[in-house]
Amino acid sequence: MDVGELLNYQPDRGAKRPRGEEDGGAGGDEDSRGGKQLKGMSARELARYREVAGAEGGAEMRETEELIGDKKIILEKLMDQDAEEPEAELVDESSVKKMILTFEKRSYKNQELRIKFPDNPEKFMESELDLNDIIQEMHVIATMPDLYHLLVELNAVHSLLGLLSHENTDVAIAVVDLLQELTDIDTLHESEDGAEVLIDALLEGQVVALLVQNMERLDEQVKEEADGIYNTLAIIENMAEFRPGMCTEAAQQGLMQWLLKRIKAKMPFDANKLYCSEILAILLQNNDNTRELLGEMDGIDVLLQQLSVFKRHNPSTAEEQEMMENLFDALCSCLMLPSNRDRFLRGEGLQLMNLMLREKKMSRTSALKVLDHGMIGPEGTDNCHKFVDILGLRTIFPLFMKTPKKMRKTGVSEREHEEHVCSIIASMLRNLKSQQRSRHLSKFTENDCEKVDRLMELHFKYLEAVQQADKRIEGEKHEMVRRGEILDDSMEDEFYLRRLDAGLFVLQLICYIMVEISNSGIPQLQQRVHQILNLRGGSVKVVRHIMREYAESIGDGKSDEFKEAERKRIMDLADNF
Repeated sequence: MDVGELLNYQPDRGAKRPRGEEDGGAGGDEDSRGGKQLKGMSARELARYREVAGAEGGAEMRETEELIGDKKIILEKLMDQDAEEPEAELVDESSVKKMILTFEKRSYKNQELRIKFPDNPEKFMESELDLNDIIQEMHVIATMPDLYHLLVELNAVHSLLGLLSHENTDVAIAVVDLLQELTDIDTLHESEDGAEVLIDALLEGQVVALLVQNMERLDEQVKEEADGIYNTLAIIENMAEFRPGMCTEAAQQGLMQWLLKRIKAKMPFDANKLYCSEILAILLQNNDNTRELLGEMDGIDVLLQQLSVFKRHNPSTAEEQEMMENLFDALCSCLMLPSNRDRFLRGEGLQLMNLMLREKKMSRTSALKVLDHGMIGPEGTDNCHKFVDILGLRTIFPLFMKTPKKMRKTGVSEREHEEHVCSIIASMLRNLKSQQRSRHLSKFTENDCEKVDRLMELHFKYLEAVQQADKRIEGEKHEMVRRGEILDDSMEDEFYLRRLDAGLFVLQLICYIMVEISNSGIPQLQQRVHQILNLRGGSVKVVRHIMREYAESIGDGKSDEFKEAERKRIMDLADNF
């Protein structure tokens, strides 16, 4: 800063000026022209200015000099003040204890005055403001997760949870803001011990039930209350990420019911609806208890109703698209539970997904994924039969013959699309009986077996990709052995995952379809498969080896009897290939 700038310094009086203006003085009118012109002048220029100004401007000049003198004094005073200001108080155990004690006193005082003067807000309003102030001050504790145990030991967690049902929603929202900051996932990971103690205390105090009760009374038309709901959902997300096991308990404490109610509420799309869809998807991940609960609450119907909007219309924003994907993910999770497959069937979910595939909107990609989840395994038998009845074969086979370009635009890889389509066709071959099975198999004979040609094209495409991956992996294994490194189970698992990424699972599905149609009793199909295999230098042995590997990995989470029967069935098909 040069001397001129120092002399022109003015203390901030509340209103900020844009920094881009060149004339750094105070104000832009003619009254301040003296200050502007003098800025940065040399002694010679100053003397020249005095001569030109003459006697008429003498008085104005003196005023300007006095102003400069005043500025110097103000600047000195400001610098003295800065030097005198004490450093910010350190947050330590004693200061946190003192803060918690103040919080408890103010909370008790407010409660006492509210009971004493229930109809006279003037009497307790000041205590309520004091209580709000100390809750704001307690945000500083979030910077010291090591001291979270004090909140529990001094009973502050219990008191904070009690305030979630405070008559004044502003106080309840202030508590929600504090809890959201205390449970921030990055903060929790800074001190595992402090985090464990805090989360234990919150769950013991039925925090989710209290948060849900508080959300029930908040009005989302009021911005502060809508923000309060958003922060409440953030608390639940933080806790679920830190301790996934709490999801079942949370869902049973009214959260699942509230989420479904909020998702189906006739309100414009907003950040809270998006967040609700996200929390719902989190609750349903790898959790049969929450899936069962959602099914019992008619949640499958709610999800289908919300998704039906995207049947003929694309989401209008990226956020709305994210919500749509969350709802599809939630539906896929639910369909992992056999009892929900029936609810999906009764709720006409197959018809909706089939329409989405035909409409060619953004929802098509996810609808394919849902169908895959709904038809896979023996639990999907009824859905497979229904899909044929609603003319689903006319929809699925065009997608098998050609991967749509729009799929790639929505961020879905070609492999992902082909995996879902092949999985649906394989599920139908496994589950369909009698007339429906015949209709399915006859599709492969249409137009001079064009679908068999496409199947074989996919077979060689994925076979080559997997063989290349295998070659790289073998090279790495030899290198590791040469260096004397041990190939443990974790390394083998990693190599297997890399083979899956290269397309091993899709290849297994394609080989399964090949052996199924070859054993269907239709000579035309078997001849075509072997003809193309021989023509392109393929091998029956390779197909059998792939099927053996597939049989070994099948039936995860199923009973031993099912696994054994399914393996035998697949190996019989491969041997007769």
